Amino acid sequence: MSLVGSKGNPTVGNDTPKQKGKATPDTLKVGCIAWVKKDGQPRRAEILSIKETKSGRQFYCNYDNFNKRLDEWVPVARIDFDQEVDWPNPEKDKQKEKQAKKTTVAPKRAQPSKNSRKKVGKREQSVASEGQTPHPWSEFTEAQAQAQQQQQQQQQQKPQRKSEDVDDKAVASLEVGGTPGVGPDEMEIDEDETPAGLAKKERASSFSREEEIEKLRTSGSMTQNPAEISRIRNISKVEFGRYVLFPWYFSPYPEIFGQEDSIFICEFCLSYYGDLKSFTRHRQKCTLQHPPGNEIYRDDFVSFFEIDGRRQRTWCRNLCLLCKMFLDHKTLYYDVDPFLFYVMTTRDERGCHVIGFFSKEKESTDGYNVACILTLPQYQRKGYGRLLIQFSYELSKIEGKLGSPEKPLSDLGLLSYRQYWSENIIELLMGYSEREEKCTIEGIASHLAMTTQDVEHTLQALKMQVYHKGEHKIVVPEKLRLQREKAKLKQKRVIDAARIQWKPPVFTASSRTWGW
Repeated sequence: MSLVGSKGNPTVGNDTPKQKGKATPDTLKVGCIAWVKKDGQPRRAEILSIKETKSGRQFYCNYDNFNKRLDEWVPVARIDFDQEVDWPNPEKDKQKEKQAKKTTVAPKRAQPSKNSRKKVGKREQSVASEGQTPHPWSEFTEAQAQAQQQQQQQQQQKPQRKSEDVDDKAVASLEVGGTPGVGPDEMEIDEDETPAGLAKKERASSFSREEEIEKLRTSGSMTQNPAEISRIRNISKVEFGRYVLFPWYFSPYPEIFGQEDSIFICEFCLSYYGDLKSFTRHRQKCTLQHPPGNEIYRDDFVSFFEIDGRRQRTWCRNLCLLCKMFLDHKTLYYDVDPFLFYVMTTRDERGCHVIGFFSKEKESTDGYNVACILTLPQYQRKGYGRLLIQFSYELSKIEGKLGSPEKPLSDLGLLSYRQYWSENIIELLMGYSEREEKCTIEGIASHLAMTTQDVEHTLQALKMQVYHKGEHKIVVPEKLRLQREKAKLKQKRVIDAARIQWKPPVFTASSRTWGW
């Protein structure tokens, strides 16, 4: 199955001429492009890393025109050494190293004056300590600070007309398209020209490292370091219950597990082991048969458990390590105290088996009702993701709030949410149409417990929001009507809201903060 080529790996498929020649398992090195067997067919792949395992040497391959999640560790037997390989160009590698060194050189920082130090006081000490720790901050950003400052000053010098600004804002809201992942910085265009807004622009014109550090998100589960995304997958294979899983991305398991051909994870307590003997001994002693939390929902098919990250730290940390193998841009591994985890399971005579989960901040400043959501690969494309999304919105309805997932979403998560949003919005609109009632975006949002932003972006993505005779109207195209009729013929599992036994939990200040 050929997918879109992964970003960050432009070497594969590059048209630049390279030196070719025969290679051996000992001479094959990082950067070479060789022919590797995948699904019985030879394919071009770039060697990104080499490691020694108990079964022998393995090579980490990125296949040409394949998605990054399909990268894998392959043994020597799958590499065709009869064909020539493309050797990396040493001159270009040296140039890349020189450029990397130039970009990593930090520019001279302006020293704050004594008066500013007095004003900052203790706050300066906290910022300094934060800057000493590994932080998602690129030194290259500081190098571009002057250029950004000049652009901002030029924009401020241009004459501003309020009447035209209003028109521009209306057009911008219509031209956003169907991308729900709009971040907080993009939403600043909706601010009015108030004194607070002008003061904000003045602060933005003067670049400050301390202010930028404060702006970075310090809660939630999003990764802020791009280098974290590009890390090479360290686990080759996982045996999880009666399934064998092949991870997609890097997960921060202990380094020694990277030398194992396969790791074993208990499907109930999620403990991980590197050899079969230890895992077998553990299974004989493990008595857990369901997630260690309160069962808040049960029907004939699935159950939901609520787990507090503060009370069940080890189990939740193991869950985060497991899900990180299939999510590329999440960074929540160890500090799970400020999160609640809602785990969906299926039941049989052996116990409750984990299907998927979503996590939720105990107190989200941005109003997110989902921080991280995942359906395990063996259960994907079976409608379970839709149940997870629906359950998160049912909880938001009980809370009396409008919910939205943490942005940006993963590629698969975005597809699932867009499908859920479109199905529910179209179903609601058809009901209004049959009753000949008028509706508003705010009414749709409150009825479905969605944010107005998600509703509006979905309508724009489906081209259902039009401007006619001086007013905005919502139109359901005939194509979407036919899709709705076909969808009704399929039997879909849904959450029965009457079966949810749950009340919004109340936490103290210490139980909803990071446990550093």
